[in-house]
Amino acid sequence: MSVNPVRNSNNVLNPAGIIIAPNPVAEQGGIISNGVSVVSVRNFSFQYNSEEVLADVSFEIGKGDYVGLVGPNGSGKTTLIRNLFGLLRPSAGTVSLFGRSLVEFHEWHKVGYLSQKFMASYHHFPATVKEVVSMGLLSTKRFPKRMGSPDDAAVEKALARMDILDLKSRLIYELSGGQQQRVFIARTIVNEPELLILDEPTAAIDPETRERFFNILRDLHHQNQTTIILVTHDIGSVGTYASKMMYVDKRVIFYGTFEAFCQSVEMTSLFGSLSQHLICHRHG
Repeated sequence: MSVNPVRNSNNVLNPAGIIIAPNPVAEQGGIISNGVSVVSVRNFSFQYNSEEVLADVSFEIGKGDYVGLVGPNGSGKTTLIRNLFGLLRPSAGTVSLFGRSLVEFHEWHKVGYLSQKFMASYHHFPATVKEVVSMGLLSTKRFPKRMGSPDDAAVEKALARMDILDLKSRLIYELSGGQQQRVFIARTIVNEPELLILDEPTAAIDPETRERFFNILRDLHHQNQTTIILVTHDIGSVGTYASKMMYVDKRVIFYGTFEAFCQSVEMTSLFGSLSQHLICHRHG
């Protein structure tokens, strides 16, 4: 899917051909007090076996932003996320977290990450629920990595938030798929990270747990100013939770507030007026 962007009063076309709301990070209060963005991607491109997967990607995500990252299958969403962690190396451009390049960045306790592939790797892992959730605190520890009473309290708080405190002594592989997903969500939020990246986190859980999870994200976002990147295929409902949307299809087609999206003539042309109305209605 491609779009030929045109300047208008609601959107600005940057040199890379990316449609963004005018100065979206600064306008929405998405800058940390020292002027450093939580995530900064500049002139980024990625190729796999000489095939271009992502091209000319530039954006910034500030403290307290809640970004819904959406796009069709094969659009490069997961590739982009993996590059944010340094798991892949870009063909061009730079990626920075909290004002530092990935080479210089070592404060991984500030970052929480949850993906479907990560959860699948624990299906036969011989550990209790409490032990799995406790692993989310290891990045905050110096050697020797020992747990104390405050850590036990943090683990129990996370388990209680997901309503699985009664399962803390059970082995992880004994649980149902939905229960396991609650455990991994608890593991991700146990140290209340400053940046939370979630790749389709609610794909296998029931509606009640899904609603509880998004309520927890809302609390983290509002109370702690946690920066959240939520990767999802559900573009129709992402506006219910997120305050900004990034639409990726080999490049960033749109990044900005939902208000800017709803007022964009270019997005009407791309999505159609009905789809655009449904997305905007969910956000409103």
